[in-house]
Order: sequence, then C-alpha cells, then structure tokens
Amino acid sequence: MSTKAQNVIEFYLICNKLKDTIRTGWQNWGVHRNRLESVAEHIYGTQMLAIAIHSEFDYPLDLKKILYMLAIHELGEALIGDYTPFEINQDEKVKLERTAVHKVLQNLNNYQEIEALFLEFDEHKTPEAKFAFMCDKLESDIQCKLYDNEHTVDLKKRPYTNALKNPEIQELLQNDASWSEIWLKYSQNHNNYDSNFQVISDYLLNS
Repeated sequence: MSTKAQNVIEFYLICNKLKDTIRTGWQNWGVHRNRLESVAEHIYGTQMLAIAIHSEFDYPLDLKKILYMLAIHELGEALIGDYTPFEINQDEKVKLERTAVHKVLQNLNNYQEIEALFLEFDEHKTPEAKFAFMCDKLESDIQCKLYDNEHTVDLKKRPYTNALKNPEIQELLQNDASWSEIWLKYSQNHNNYDSNFQVISDYLLNS
C-alpha cells in the first residue's frame, strides 16, 4: 500500500470512530431511547443547519469554509471522547482537543491548513467561525427539543449529571421548566446567539 493510500485509510478509520461515539450529554441526562445520536450524526446535523440558516437569513459568509470547519470541529473526540461543559474545565478541554486534533491530522500532507481551520473555529473570532460555533450549539438545542417531544427524559428521576449542580439549572428545575426549556434557556444565556439564531431558538422554545 502506498503511503498516501495508507494515510487516507488511517485518517478515515480514526474519523469513523465518531459514528459509534454517542453524545455524552444525552447519556448524562438519562435519555431513554433505543438509539442515541452519535458525534458523527451531530456533525452532519450542524452542516445541514448551516446550509439552511445561510440560505434563509442571507449571511454574507463563505459557506464552504463554514461546512469545512463543521466537518472537522469534533475530530478530537475520536481520540478523547465527548465531554460536556459540566464535566471538565474549559481550558483543559481546549488543550486536550487541540492535542488530539493535531495527532489525528499529523500524517496528512495538508494537515497545517486543516488544523488552522480547526483552531479558527475553536477561537470563535472570525465571522465564519462564529457562525459555525452557533450552528454547533443550536444543533444540540434542536436535538434536545426533539428528544423532549418524544418524552425520553423524566426529570422527576433526577438523572445523574453534573449539570444539576449548576445554580441556574437548579432554579429552572424549581420553576417546573421542562427539560428542553431548561436546555434552551441555558443555551440562550451562554452561547451569545446573534439575532437570527435567537429567533430560531425562541421558535423552538415556544413551539
């Protein structure tokens, strides 16, 4: 096998692990369902969401760059797994993910170009990176709403999750908010959505 062919297959096999890596948030909240979303499915969802939002709200952004960012934004999880914001310090998570992404990409000829796109996404500073980041977060919001509509989480059983230790979430629980209301309101308060993403989030919250 040629070196180039080997690099292709080895990279693919690492990425393929994301098909079987279940999103940790759903497990922590005790989503009761025969089949839970994988990281690979989340990546696909973010890309489809980006296409739709870019179309309907007419953003003057490079959609191809956004889709590329979203395609690679979870690469590190193929090696380190999926961590929620409530499980690990953000600085530690960033360090782990960046090290893992470098390891995944290092044998590809254009790894520096790809890694630069990952870092751009991770820093959330450029317009395309901000848009991609919001798609990443909103996709999770939508999936939570879908699971909640299926009545897959019973908050009375108080599933084991570090999220329940958060004072903001505890307050929402005391106000008898539904699981998706808790998730969406917390997301709105912490993800700095622009006005268009906020409109979509409000639509979810009120539907």
